[in-house]
This record gives sequence, C-alpha cells and structure tokens, in this order.
Amino acid sequence: METTHVVVLVLYLAGLVATGLWFSRTKKVSTGDDFIFAGRQLPTIVMVGTLIATWVGSGTIIGGASFVYSYGPLAAIIFFGSGPVGMLVLYFLAQRIRVSESYTVPQILELRFGISVRMLAAIITVLAYVGIVAYQFTGGGNIISIVTGLTPGQGAIIATAIITFLALGGGLKSVAWSDFFSAVIIVVGLIIAVPVVLGQTDGFTGWWENLPDTHQNFSGGLSALALLGYFLPTFLLIISDQNMYQRLGASRDPAAARRSMAGMFFASFLIYAPVTILATAAVTLMPDGNPDDAVLGLAGDGTLPVLLGALILASALAFIITTGSSFLLSVGGNIVYDGFARFTDKPLSDRKRLLIHRITILVIAVLAYVLGTFFPTVLQLQMYSYTVYGVALVPALMAAFFWRRATTAGVLASMGLGVVVTIVWEQAANSDLNAVVVSLPVAVVTLLLVSLVTKPKTTALPEEQVEQNA
Repeated sequence: METTHVVVLVLYLAGLVATGLWFSRTKKVSTGDDFIFAGRQLPTIVMVGTLIATWVGSGTIIGGASFVYSYGPLAAIIFFGSGPVGMLVLYFLAQRIRVSESYTVPQILELRFGISVRMLAAIITVLAYVGIVAYQFTGGGNIISIVTGLTPGQGAIIATAIITFLALGGGLKSVAWSDFFSAVIIVVGLIIAVPVVLGQTDGFTGWWENLPDTHQNFSGGLSALALLGYFLPTFLLIISDQNMYQRLGASRDPAAARRSMAGMFFASFLIYAPVTILATAAVTLMPDGNPDDAVLGLAGDGTLPVLLGALILASALAFIITTGSSFLLSVGGNIVYDGFARFTDKPLSDRKRLLIHRITILVIAVLAYVLGTFFPTVLQLQMYSYTVYGVALVPALMAAFFWRRATTAGVLASMGLGVVVTIVWEQAANSDLNAVVVSLPVAVVTLLLVSLVTKPKTTALPEEQVEQNA
C-alpha cells in the first residue's frame, strides 16, 4: 500500500462528496428537471465532459483493458471502435433527441408504438441497467482494493456508498460537473503515462516485438464471429443508451446537442488510445498479471511515478463512480416517469417526484450490489448487460426513427424474443460466442416479419418539429 496513493484517493473522493453536497442544496435542485436534466443549462464543454465520463467507466478502464491484455492492440481497434461508430450515429440523431424532450427512452418509443412498448422497454432498461450499475460497483471495489489493501468486496461496499450518495444528492448537476473535472484529469494523466510506460518497453519497438504472436494480428486469436460478439454489444448500447439521450436532452438547444456529441467523438480517442497502449505494455511488464488490472496495475505497482499513478487510480475510480451514479439516476427515472408519473391520476408534484426518484435509487443500488457478487469478472457482466439492453431497444428505436411501416406487434415481438434468446444463450449454450451474434439477428428479423404482416399505427415521431428547431 502506497501512502501517496491513499492520500490522493481520499482527497479525490472527498472532492466528489463535496460536489454532491453542494448541488444537493434545495436551491440547486428543486424540480424534477433540475434533478434529471440539470435545468437544461449545462455548458457545451461540461456536456462533452459528462458524456465521455459517463461512457468511459469500468467498461473501458477495466473491461476494455482486460480485452486488450488478452487479445492485443489490433483486436482492440475493433473492440473500442464500436464506441466512436455509435457516437457518429448519435451525432445525426442528436437534434431529434433534444427536440423530443423525453425523460426516458421508453417514453420516445411510446410516441410511435404505444404504452405496451413503453412498459416492456422500461422493464428491460431496469433489468439491464441494474447489471451495468453492478459492474461499476465491482470495478470501483477493484481500484479501492489496489490502493488501500482492502479486499475487492470491501472496496465494492465503499464504491456502492459513494456512487449512491452522488446519485441521491444533486442529480445530473453534481454528476455532470464531477464528470467534467474527472475527464480532464484522467485524459491528462493517461497521456502523460504513455511515454513513461513506453520508456520501460524500449519504445514502440519493444512494445510491439515482445507481444505473443496472437496479439500481433487483428483477430487476437478470436474468430470473426467472436470479434463481432465483442463489437456489437457496446455499439448497440451507446446508440440506445438512455444516459446519452438524457444528457443530449439536458443541452441548451438542438444545435448544442449536436456539438456536444461531436466533442464526445473526438474526446473518446484521448481515452481509447492511451488505454490500448498502456494495457498492451502491461502484457510485457506484467506477464502474469490479472487482465482486469492491466492499466490499474501499472498505476499501482510502481511502474508509473507515484503521483502520476495516484492521479490515474483516483480519476479512474471517479469515472467509475460517476458512471455508476449516472446509470442509477437514469434507471431511477424509468421508475418515476415510466411508472409512477405515467399512471397516476394527478400530476406528481416536484417534491414527490424527487422523493420517489431518490427512494428508487436506494432500492436499485442494493439490488445492483447483490447482483455484482454473482459475476466473476467485469467483462462478463459488461457483455451480458449491454446485450440485453441493446438487442431489445436498438431495433425498436431505429424503427421508431426511420421505418414508418414498423408496428407495435412487431416491436413487442422483437424486444421480447431478443431478451429471451440472449438469456437462454448465455445460460444454456456451450459456446465462446457472445449472445448478441445470435439474438440481434433474431430480434431484427422478428421485427421485420411481424411488422409486415400486421397493421401499423399512423403515429410518427415529429420530424417536422425537429427540422424547425434545428
């Protein structure tokens, strides 16, 4: 245990808690829109920071680094490429998303397909997002364990408490500003770490030549279908991620939403490239290491200067914490807006919405912590949660935006069958292929076939309104 690491980590966490306390004040968060949309007043640069920090959690710092360590930097181009490709899709959808002013993704689906689709989508979102929150708890526990010497389980308890507190406090305002500062620090830390680590591998020459043969090609020893199985879950998640939709909805206007997504696209390479380089170097510098600790291990074992390692560990934990808080906040919104607010006879007051939202966050945090104890690795839970959510919602969302012939029956059948096939494949199939390779085609074909034999509704998303407000 390095004292400097512990001191920096504690100070960083104290700063996050202070941010949460500041924005939890009543005058900062007094309405439901304040809590979930930050009053739609976030500056563009803060929007970019919160978008990238929400996306880059333990799925990148731990799960992504684990993939790079296991399969090499060229295969990582395919793995990490899913994020930027999805960001490009969202760039072209950003104005539509902002104009819709929807609180949740299921709410958008109801505009086209009715209440039954909204309810099924809400249930699936809750199911998947609890899993995503769970692996943020697990990832945060791993970092705390590296720094303090506590067990990962004990670290997960601390991570759970802080993540839940931030979500309960100031909502998106506290999460967004915490995201922004964390994004700046970890980008700077990762960029500085690259030449330091390469200096210990004799530069890029040693960095490359010391790799096993399987790590020096684009497949990484995986089949094409296996690589596709790693690409698709992340791609599907980002283009349907409710966090992305809510943050774009929090932008000041449709044009700002598009600018924010463009900024996120370019900023993502400042994360993905250093993580890939550092995790690849770990193959040489830590040949017997744990893949989950490929980047974090370099920061914690003395490979990096003590202060730099401390900053990377602290900001990586902050990314995980704010990502977890974002997903908690988001899934709480499903319970509030897709559940209570949708079915109450009278509109909920702001006070009741805030109270229900906060109680829901507490309940979901407990469920996520319990779920995290059943999955041995972050990468495994990551792929499972991404697939359940993406397979169910992406075909439905794309149909809502682009295919007027889609029907409610087709969407319901697609969503339901997609989830069932994913769960059955993960639990029963004896295969190295991720379920998405099977369940996504099933969901898409089902949507097409059932829609073509059933009658569509005439309702369409208000594209004319989008164009007028662009």
